[in-house]
Amino acid sequence: MSGTSVVTADLFEDQRAGREALAPGAVWLRGHAIDDAPGLWDGVQQVIAAAPLRHLITPGGQRMSVAMTNCGRLGWVSDRRGYRYETHDPESGHPWPAMPPAFAAVARRAAEEAGYAGFAPDACLVNRYVPRTRLSLHQDRDERDYAAPIVSVSLGLPATFLFGGRARNDKTLRVPLQHGDVVVWGGPARLYFHGVLPLADGLHPLVGAQRVNLTFRAAG
Repeated sequence: MSGTSVVTADLFEDQRAGREALAPGAVWLRGHAIDDAPGLWDGVQQVIAAAPLRHLITPGGQRMSVAMTNCGRLGWVSDRRGYRYETHDPESGHPWPAMPPAFAAVARRAAEEAGYAGFAPDACLVNRYVPRTRLSLHQDRDERDYAAPIVSVSLGLPATFLFGGRARNDKTLRVPLQHGDVVVWGGPARLYFHGVLPLADGLHPLVGAQRVNLTFRAAG
């Protein structure tokens, strides 16, 4: 079934405040990282200083509108050779910067809250969205083991997160993510399609005129 629906405050609501199930295995943790946000933002600056943001090229030769970089043991890259994880930044030849301790702590805590104990991310994708930037529906399929969840932390401007199903044309939920929100999906939802609608103009007091998304994965 195709189409979209908007997640409201009571849709699939869990008994715990601030927690909503988007699908079996997928949880939206509203405001879960809000207290950690200043430390996470400091970590983002450190990562970008060591491995600057860049616009990757898809295997088909298209320039991605979302600027990104990585931290952790592995980093996700894309070029004419395909999508993959690498241990070194292809632009500098150096290993990716270490994942800041605050990053890993938030990811582990959110995963456990969503029912995935023992999550040990070895990669964090740092994505920067500016107004009118979007991310088309896609699956995260480049990891070696799909047993671990994906943990996605939002910082900065609000964004509408699309969360679908196993097929690209499945019905999608429109999830209104705010600064400090976390989405975790794994298990039966691990390969669900997801994306981000074009970012609206705005100015966030901490992050500025942008949204930064931290996506944690056990990739290797």
